[in-house]
Amino acid sequence: MQIPAAVEALSALAHGHRLAVFRLLVKAGGEGVPAGEIAREVGVLPNTLSTHLTILGHAGLVRSRRDGRSVIYTADYAGMRDLLGFLVADCCGGRPEICAPLADVAQTCCAPA
Repeated sequence: MQIPAAVEALSALAHGHRLAVFRLLVKAGGEGVPAGEIAREVGVLPNTLSTHLTILGHAGLVRSRRDGRSVIYTADYAGMRDLLGFLVADCCGGRPEICAPLADVAQTCCAPA
């Protein structure tokens, strides 16, 4: 990931409702969440949600698919991995103990239920 793309992704997440939408979609997994349900969960009007989803989509953090009359949104996990990788790419500077807690977090949050 290059700096302009990282800035766009971080800017997209630098808003309370967009961050809440992204976190909701990450938790939902590949199944995704219909737009109406996202609006209810996050507490935004549908037209406002549409703007937020567009910004997240342009930043490479959200994808959508049509399912009948509904639009289902999912987190773009590849985009999320790219952003996280960019953020920690040079964090250790040859000292793995600096980044070790990040590996622990990944093990905890990603462990099977």
